[in-house]
Amino acid sequence: MTERVLTGITTTGTPHLGNYVGAIRPAIAASREAGVESFFFLADFHALIKCADPARIERSRIEIAASWIAAGLDPELVTFYRQSDIPETPELTWLLTCVTAKGQMNRAHAYKASVDANEAAGEEPDAGINMGLFSYPILMAADILLFNAHRVPVGRDQVQHIEMARDVAQRFNHVFGAGKELFVLPQAEIEEAVATLPGLDGRKMSKSYDNTVPLFEGGPKALKDAIARIVTDSRLPGEPKDPEGAHLVTIHDAFANEAQRASFHADLRAGLGWGEAKQRVVELIEAHVGPMRAKYEHLMAHPEQIEEILLVGARKARSVATPFLNELRDAVGLRKMVAVAAPKAQAEQAGKSALPVFKQYREADGQFYFKLTTADGGLLLQSQAFAEGREAGTWVKRFKQEGAQALAGAPVEMASGVAKADVEAALSALVAAQD
Repeated sequence: MTERVLTGITTTGTPHLGNYVGAIRPAIAASREAGVESFFFLADFHALIKCADPARIERSRIEIAASWIAAGLDPELVTFYRQSDIPETPELTWLLTCVTAKGQMNRAHAYKASVDANEAAGEEPDAGINMGLFSYPILMAADILLFNAHRVPVGRDQVQHIEMARDVAQRFNHVFGAGKELFVLPQAEIEEAVATLPGLDGRKMSKSYDNTVPLFEGGPKALKDAIARIVTDSRLPGEPKDPEGAHLVTIHDAFANEAQRASFHADLRAGLGWGEAKQRVVELIEAHVGPMRAKYEHLMAHPEQIEEILLVGARKARSVATPFLNELRDAVGLRKMVAVAAPKAQAEQAGKSALPVFKQYREADGQFYFKLTTADGGLLLQSQAFAEGREAGTWVKRFKQEGAQALAGAPVEMASGVAKADVEAALSALVAAQD
């Protein structure tokens, strides 16, 4: 069975070494697994929740797309697209919003953290909180459920959102599925073995701490300058150093093979100076990312190539999303008018118009008659003449009440070529219609 794996990348920053080791590299490796269908998207709608700088979002989309492609993401092998190029995503967001309890959104971590911060500062609980932040988990659920992803690689802080997506999917299936599981229930996939790189000061590498090592931006010089600023202990060259727990060593080991790690650790214990050690780390990382940087710089100089890749990816994504959303529209009742069933009254009237018909009339001779015809006017039964109209009416009433039983001794004749069984069936239908 082919499994779908979906990964979103929020477009609010420039990728750094920590992003590469913690997210980009393992995700690209996973996309090459057999039996896996991978979806990667630039989460630019999500970026609007936390960033109101259009220039930053525009630049970040280009930098992130170029970084992933340069790092080895194969657009032919995966579906790589912009979230904002998929109109089915916001439409599904609304469908899901209509089955999501507000109380569930009240419990979302990001919203609760903002409320707690406001209250701690003496502000109103919802001060500065927009609906984008409040309903963020529903948009994330739409991203996942639109493609029925089986696995969603996330950090531990995002596990709650996957659980919410499962809850919303189950509720939608229950309300609108009519016994069919419209949505797959996604599973959060936490990469326990993925490294979390320390930044220049030893804390987690993050733009929030301004302690990052650039992945591509700034070239070899920016890489060398950043590595030079990594905090180390005060041991001098020649003094043994403990590689365990050293931030520089952690960064080195994220790019080294087993032999390189063993050699680096042994040299530090033998007294390798921190300055020379940093130079080795620069050379090791440069050997790894240098060839990628050339492709990154080419793509940054030709954003139209990135645009074409993303548009092709959007077409691939929509070939999945559009028919599925049509199915969901049908499930909730947003159907074409031609598909709407006839109202009950219309159906009953249609049924009545198909019944045989008794017709009473008066001829030029002044006599009264009745006849029984099929719905389309074919003659079944013809009465004799009556002097009074009420006599004809009495017999019509009897036929409608008694059906074929009234034929015995009735002043009528069957039309030429009509079988008695056909007349009896017609009369039975009229009796049944009275019930």
